[in-house]
Amino acid sequence: MKTSHRTGAPDEAPAESRQKRLIRPGRGRRPRLRSAEGQDSGQVERPWISPRDLWTEALSGVLARPVRSALTTLGTVLGIGTLVITIGVASTAANQIVGRFDALTATSVTVVVPPPPPSSDAVPLADWRGVDAVDRLAGVESSAALAESDKTAAVQVRANDVVTPGGVSGQTLAVVAASPSLPTAVRGAVTAGRFYDTGDIDRHERVAVLGDQAARLLGIKGVADAPAVFFDGHSFTVIGILGGFQREQRLSTSVILPPTTARDRLGLDMVNRVLINTSLGAAQQVARQSPTALSPNNAKALTVLAPPDLSKARKGVQGDVNGLFLVLGLVSLIVGAIGIANVTLVTVMERVGEIGLRRALGASRRQIAGQFLMESTMIGLLGGVIGASLGVVVVVSASALKDWTPVLDSRLALGAPVAGALVGLLAGVYPALRASRMEPVEALRAPS
Repeated sequence: MKTSHRTGAPDEAPAESRQKRLIRPGRGRRPRLRSAEGQDSGQVERPWISPRDLWTEALSGVLARPVRSALTTLGTVLGIGTLVITIGVASTAANQIVGRFDALTATSVTVVVPPPPPSSDAVPLADWRGVDAVDRLAGVESSAALAESDKTAAVQVRANDVVTPGGVSGQTLAVVAASPSLPTAVRGAVTAGRFYDTGDIDRHERVAVLGDQAARLLGIKGVADAPAVFFDGHSFTVIGILGGFQREQRLSTSVILPPTTARDRLGLDMVNRVLINTSLGAAQQVARQSPTALSPNNAKALTVLAPPDLSKARKGVQGDVNGLFLVLGLVSLIVGAIGIANVTLVTVMERVGEIGLRRALGASRRQIAGQFLMESTMIGLLGGVIGASLGVVVVVSASALKDWTPVLDSRLALGAPVAGALVGLLAGVYPALRASRMEPVEALRAPS
């Protein structure tokens, strides 16, 4: 019988050919683990956990402590909700501010008429009839001329002609002359009586209209009894009280006279200013044309006060308001992120035993870190969805109560959940790294 030179078991193949080559699903070859001496241990590296399993594990971790998870989510809800509310309310308020700016300032033009040079044949640069020419300009809704002087800027006015010893002799008020279209030009309203008309002007009637504050100072509440005011040795019958000034509020403490009466009694005749109200968008054009309409031969001598460019003003107002409230919203969001990080870190410390057991059963550091990152991201995402929804509801409700038009960028409402998830992800980085660095033996020895 032929004996073989081989003894015992058949020769084994070399180490490289004896070891199995296993393929990691979807990722190519699975590298083998090596011992401390650098030799192959024969074990295969743990496969990556699938996203579905990672999601399931994270969801189980979140639902294991529902009360704590709810409180942690509340921090993100407050942060995202505050961000959406503040930016939404800021945009809505800015829109209202700009709207009011458009309605008042952007349609107001003032033409300042300087006094003529001192000479014997000095002619006023503008007269009362020039207002009619301004009214015919395209885009002009109303206009009125005013005549003022330093001599009539502080006049002692009394409500009666009887001076009692120790009593108040009167009030120091301004006396001005104005065209009959003044109530419309100042966007005011006659609260008592009436304003003088062209008939009163043509007849040189000694009548006066008081600003509402001037009437209150003089103790005049109505004109039914035809009250009179006295100054400079003249008496004037009060036929009306003008209030609700949206332009030239200082006229509320003035005595307003017809132009002819002011010229005859006080020598107040020269027009100093012309107030013009325009339709929206026509202010710049009216500002260029009104000096020529008032004084064709001396248009360059007049000074025009026109509103600034609306587009720049609108962007400036909205930018300032949005920037202010954006800072407040980001601060709230940072507070929510700190809350997530704190609670996640506490959760890691409480689950040391679980982490050690998972590591001992074969979980890798990346799997542990991924689980806690997924948990914090889920909390942030849930808080972002709830916070964005509540923020939109609050903005719409607040706008409805104020009769405002809600202004809310749809990108903000849709991006808020993503921002919440990102905040949760960033907040969970340190706790996840802390959990992944735990050694299995030390984690299992730690008290639960």
